[in-house]
Amino acid sequence: MSRIALTRVSPMTTIQDDGRPGLFAHGIGASGPMDRNGYATAAAITEVPCGAAIEIGPLGLDFTYRGDPLSAGMAGGTFTLTVDGEPRPWPARLDLVENTKISIKPGPQGNYAYLRFAAQIDVPLILGSRSTNATVGLGGLDGRMLAAGDELSLIDLTDTGPELTRPETASPGDPIRFVWGIHADLFPAPIRSAFTTSDFRISSRMDRMGVRLDDTGSVFADAKLLNLVSDAVVPGDVQILGDGTPIILMRDNQPTGGYPRIGTVIDADLDRFAQIRAGKMVRFEPVSVAHAHRISKWLP
Repeated sequence: MSRIALTRVSPMTTIQDDGRPGLFAHGIGASGPMDRNGYATAAAITEVPCGAAIEIGPLGLDFTYRGDPLSAGMAGGTFTLTVDGEPRPWPARLDLVENTKISIKPGPQGNYAYLRFAAQIDVPLILGSRSTNATVGLGGLDGRMLAAGDELSLIDLTDTGPELTRPETASPGDPIRFVWGIHADLFPAPIRSAFTTSDFRISSRMDRMGVRLDDTGSVFADAKLLNLVSDAVVPGDVQILGDGTPIILMRDNQPTGGYPRIGTVIDADLDRFAQIRAGKMVRFEPVSVAHAHRISKWLP
């Protein structure tokens, strides 16, 4: 049996597959990769079927491979890669052999990288998925983030299911597109206008549950926010907290929330948003629901 020994592990490193869609009605978030394009690319470049991914956090990952020769793919963001101390391009397809030593470190762009093998990571299927939601202790390796010293066994693939295709995406410098939310009319027109013309800074307060923004232009400083009855929320929702802080809900978001939601980042741009590093500025651009549907079809 092949295995990998993790010797250096970034925070926010977890095991992810396609997730658990369709279970929000039962209070269970979908999880899955923060950047589905990177996740899909890591499998595509191996040119063979792949299992679940190690979703690598912003500081990278080092590991040693043990076992028979095995193909692997690495993609997502722009990280740096060395194999047995020798630099390699990114993204990469690799042929791992006994005692191969891999080091993935931060490069110029991105918070998440994806490591996928022509094998399955040997963790249990829970509710049809191996994805980790560390907030609630579900899935992956004991329901937690990975850590240095962990060893993961790799087993033969059985049915991996269809791979997702990649939709149309915008370039990294383009605004993040959104549709107006159910509570948009609770905000006066000048605030709604300022939301689409002001720059916001990605804060360091980010995880798989949500990303907080620094309201550098004080767009919501004078907003008179209401206490709302909690109702259903989805990844991409832009909640405005009681102190005026905007927060974008991500893949491990809670199923309900009681803060007003001015908009929802469209499906095609949420992956791109997840890769923007703390300290970078973003701007938001409204689009129609029809436009969001047209470019956001993730199909098997």
